Amino acid sequence: MLLRRTAAAALAAFSALAIAASPAPATRPAALYGAADPTYDGVWRQSYALLALHAADTPPAEGAVAWLAGQQCADGGFASYRADPTVPCDAAAEDTNATGIAVQALAAHGEDFAAKRGADWLAKVQNPDGGWSYNPGGTTDADSTGVAIGALKAAGTDVKSVTTDGMGPYDALRALQIPCGHQDGGAFTYRRQAGTGASAANAKATVDAVRAAEGAGFVVEAPAQDMPPRSACEGSAADAGAAWLVRQLGAGGGYFSSAPQTPDFGTTAEAVVALAAGGHLDAARDTYNWLAGHAEGWSQDNPAALAQLALAAYATDSPTRDPVTRLSALLPPQQQAESSGGDSVWWLAGTGLVAVLCLGVLLAGRKTRI
Repeated sequence: MLLRRTAAAALAAFSALAIAASPAPATRPAALYGAADPTYDGVWRQSYALLALHAADTPPAEGAVAWLAGQQCADGGFASYRADPTVPCDAAAEDTNATGIAVQALAAHGEDFAAKRGADWLAKVQNPDGGWSYNPGGTTDADSTGVAIGALKAAGTDVKSVTTDGMGPYDALRALQIPCGHQDGGAFTYRRQAGTGASAANAKATVDAVRAAEGAGFVVEAPAQDMPPRSACEGSAADAGAAWLVRQLGAGGGYFSSAPQTPDFGTTAEAVVALAAGGHLDAARDTYNWLAGHAEGWSQDNPAALAQLALAAYATDSPTRDPVTRLSALLPPQQQAESSGGDSVWWLAGTGLVAVLCLGVLLAGRKTRI
């Protein structure tokens, strides 16, 4: 009896050591790409990653699609991230951008019912002018409208049929385009300034609007041949926007900037996709070549950035394997811990624990399962 008590005490001591030495429980979902805090971009980066992996015909991590589907709210919309999907959504936290990209990712991976529910939610929160704002009820902006159009297309919805008071998504986009004859004619503004109607050219807004005006989402297959963009502000809204993008990229050294001498890699990558959507393959490749040569630091360990790089490569028929391989390697934290064999402190504690158990077995003369 004394020997058994001694073994039990030693076992308790080593158990306490193991608990004290163990790392804090993982706070990131097991099926979420990337280790950064997902509060503001969980759905966005997961959807982008799934779209890039689908384009490259690469299977996603186990449970990754199910995790995204599980983020959907009861009404069909998505918030940026739900830490506890069992808690009902706050309608004020749902947004069109998270919903729009999630719909595209779910549709790409065969989750048609969830994608259709998301598209229906987008139709319900459409603004009277035919467009969308980031959160329902706000002022229409080109970015949100562009993402929503891509989502409707992905879900199999006729975009032109989604109207409010006779106004549709393409009407909203045209209202945000700077007319020919004005400075930056052909470009799109992010949104009209309240009370003034004034507008300023915005590269990100133009990228999203051009892509959407071509009826495309985030995944665009490389065109079979090049269609040079028009040199003047003429043709369709998409043509005029693409011509402005090409002029700005040429003047800026092949990329867009978020500040002087500071490349905006994300917008540049999305410009590649937008230009390819319009058939402007040579212009898209010129921009992609700059991006591929300068984006190493930007895309490192960032799921959304790697996905943007991979989708830009896909849209120009360039090699996608490197960014896709790096994206696939961004295992969720729990899977990373398992693949690395765990913490050395755990190994030490576990070794001591086994030793004590074995001692207890020998002294107590009984079998023990661990």
